[in-house]
Amino acid sequence: MSNSYFYSRRRFLKELSLGTAALSPAVSTLAAYTAPQKKLGVALVGLGSYSTYQLAPALQQTEHCKLAGIVTGTTAKGRIWAEKYNLPASNIYSYDRFDEIARNKDIDIVYIVLPVALHKEFTIRAARAGKHVICEKPMAASVQDCDDMIAACQKANRMLAIGYRLQYEPYNREMVRLARQNVYGRVQEIECGHGFRWSDDADAWRLRRQMAGGGCLMDLGVYAIQSARLITGEEPMFVTATEEKTRPELFREVDETIQFTMEFPGGAIAKGTSSYNKNMNYLKVKAENGWFELSEAYRYGGMVGSTSDGSIQLDAHENQQALQMDDFAQCILNNTASCVSGETGRRDMKVVEAIYRSLASGKRERV
Repeated sequence: MSNSYFYSRRRFLKELSLGTAALSPAVSTLAAYTAPQKKLGVALVGLGSYSTYQLAPALQQTEHCKLAGIVTGTTAKGRIWAEKYNLPASNIYSYDRFDEIARNKDIDIVYIVLPVALHKEFTIRAARAGKHVICEKPMAASVQDCDDMIAACQKANRMLAIGYRLQYEPYNREMVRLARQNVYGRVQEIECGHGFRWSDDADAWRLRRQMAGGGCLMDLGVYAIQSARLITGEEPMFVTATEEKTRPELFREVDETIQFTMEFPGGAIAKGTSSYNKNMNYLKVKAENGWFELSEAYRYGGMVGSTSDGSIQLDAHENQQALQMDDFAQCILNNTASCVSGETGRRDMKVVEAIYRSLASGKRERV
């Protein structure tokens, strides 16, 4: 293998169109490409920072969907968005009027970008309104909530996807390819961590268990959990976890730093960390005959990758969220399953619940 290799835009777009074929039979399928058709309308539910600075701009770069509506609890914010994105007044909803969206033919997809505790309610309401749903991660506060969301969408014959943008990001996809194709032999150990130091904002909803469901593990740990699941292509059998809390006055209700170990059927071990007190962003994989890693793994861009043979240089200029939403639109248009389905979100929540059980029991727990 050369000391570095270039991942061209043409190759990446080809992988998007071919699905698993360009990676390996075990990698999740992306929707097959079809000729441009009518753009599907997306309504963003919740206009916080992620919608404002990531999703709305990404929807200006999509080929198969577009920003068609918003749901907000702030009238003034609704007017600002309507002017900025040229949205008609009929496509702006309050949370109380959300169910009226059922009569709006401009909107095909509802993207839930709300506190975790509201994911279940608005996913079910959206499905009952006849809309396809993208729900931001983590999927829900519990596995039972995930089951209820999946059932509601199935009953309404609507598709449900989770906002796992990194399954569309070239560097993360390359990590999966290197593992699944055994480029360096069988995977033995994975180290993955995501965290940042929380400011002194004590009023944020993420610090309220009733709204967030949990702390750093729910918010950031799911990235590490999903990385390990995708790298191995397996579901973990057992987990063991410990917690550290250095600012109990700020993190009274939620976890601050959690370290966890996942044991996979094929023998691989994954050591994960999530934190609201430490800056970290990495994915490292040790295999029989070498290693590969991302020193910046979970960002919105600017990933840095290397292997035991040299650096990884990829053309990664495509917007993650635009690729994610376009793929979901293609799934709807082609009636194909999403690689980031509700079931994928449910599997992550099974691991999250097992980690919390391990924290409570102090023991190794079965997933």
